[in-house]
Amino acid sequence: MNLHKALYEWFGYSEFRMGQKEIIESLLKGKDVLAMLPTGTGKSICYQLPALLSDGLTLVISPLLSLMQDQVQELRSNGIKRVAALNGMTSSDERDEIIQQLDHYQLLYLSPEMLQSEWVVARLNRVNVCYIIVDEAHCISHWGKSFRTDYRKLAPVRKRLGNPPCLAITATATKLVQTDIIQQLELNSVATYLYSVDRPTIAQHVQEVSSNQMKLEQLSEYVGSLTGPGIIYFQTRKWAESTSEYLRQQGHNGVSHYHGGMLHEDRLLIQQQFMCGQLQLICCTSAFGMGVNKSDIRYVIHFQPPLDLESYLQEIGRAGRDGKRSVSILFYNHEDLLLSHSMIQKDTLDEFQLRTILTELSQGHFLSEPEERSICAAVHCSDTAFSIVKHELENEGYLYKNDWKAFRVEDVYPLVKQKLDEHVSVIEDRLRSMWKWIKTDQCKREMILRYFSEELVNKPEVCCTSCGLRVEDFYKHEGSDQRSESNVKDWREQLNLVFMKGQI
Repeated sequence: MNLHKALYEWFGYSEFRMGQKEIIESLLKGKDVLAMLPTGTGKSICYQLPALLSDGLTLVISPLLSLMQDQVQELRSNGIKRVAALNGMTSSDERDEIIQQLDHYQLLYLSPEMLQSEWVVARLNRVNVCYIIVDEAHCISHWGKSFRTDYRKLAPVRKRLGNPPCLAITATATKLVQTDIIQQLELNSVATYLYSVDRPTIAQHVQEVSSNQMKLEQLSEYVGSLTGPGIIYFQTRKWAESTSEYLRQQGHNGVSHYHGGMLHEDRLLIQQQFMCGQLQLICCTSAFGMGVNKSDIRYVIHFQPPLDLESYLQEIGRAGRDGKRSVSILFYNHEDLLLSHSMIQKDTLDEFQLRTILTELSQGHFLSEPEERSICAAVHCSDTAFSIVKHELENEGYLYKNDWKAFRVEDVYPLVKQKLDEHVSVIEDRLRSMWKWIKTDQCKREMILRYFSEELVNKPEVCCTSCGLRVEDFYKHEGSDQRSESNVKDWREQLNLVFMKGQI
């Protein structure tokens, strides 16, 4: 099989990127694979190409609903039609149609929750599932960021489907998380392809700013001076919206905001405008970026620090995918640490909250999603905390699928409380590592690599704040033409439309 020829025919690329070919060859040989590839290095090719070369169905498990839709749309626009997505955004009619025609598809993207449906798994069991891909595989680990309890239930589903080869793929995972992924997915004789998380073309600048108002003023200066396009990340939706408006009031054009609370159609429009160069700057929460394959992003700014180094690396990795030098800038002050702690507290439950939830669940009857949401809202419980409570009750045998067994609150309270405390403790440990990195005078790049059990072999000339980085070196050159190729294309297309209208 000529993989280079297949790569060109299906995707138009003449060469594989780092790690892609080796991962694909291992999958085609029927091996289980654990792969860690940095953000922006083309992880999707690693499973899309084997899927297109197979005679069966490839399942792609992802927690990112918007990314699923984006990849399905992109594949279809490239002429690959036998692809679909099943998740909470899929209408019931469309879901029924996909399930009834499973043998028609080559690629099916699913949320992990969808694989807990007995009806879906039973139907999948009637077709040839040739590969199972676990994207964002760190979600399976209690020690990784974005822990999702439904990821822990994938191994039994895989067994029911005949144990097809599995690719677990992620951009960031510590040694502990890598081990947990292999154990939880029950990968056998696993082939591992672990590449450095380092992005040497992205300089890392960390800057203490005394107040949020000073942050806004510094941000406006950077936005006006840096070569774009750019992304600014915020911890809250409110900050993303208000700062976007502030920058527009300061005279910065091509600025908009993006977060998970917006309508899907609005998010899709903003993403497309950014991709096409009609917008030069997005103020957003972490909801933006997954699947945004824009190669010329020149800077990423964090208005507040993320909760962990894994998120930081993933988010700055949206810059410089064209291989040209880019810069990441992180602001911080004491208020940011307080904000981070308050966000972590959302996943904690005091005794009253936990006992109230357990009392509602202990009655031994099935609760619908609206009823569960009502319980969470009544006690101000986060989705993550509620899912951990349910997961531990499942482990104890009180819940199987939709079948609840009655139980005494006192019998389960100590164990569930312990698991919730362990979850919060892990998040707090990662937050401490984040702030230790922020505060260090050592080389930022060396320290972040040590966190992932790596060593810095070749230090780039332009490295980080501790190594003398000057943000001014990334400023626009006076008189230079900063229009991107996409902007030029957009301008020409609009001009063509004007002439066409004149001919009607």
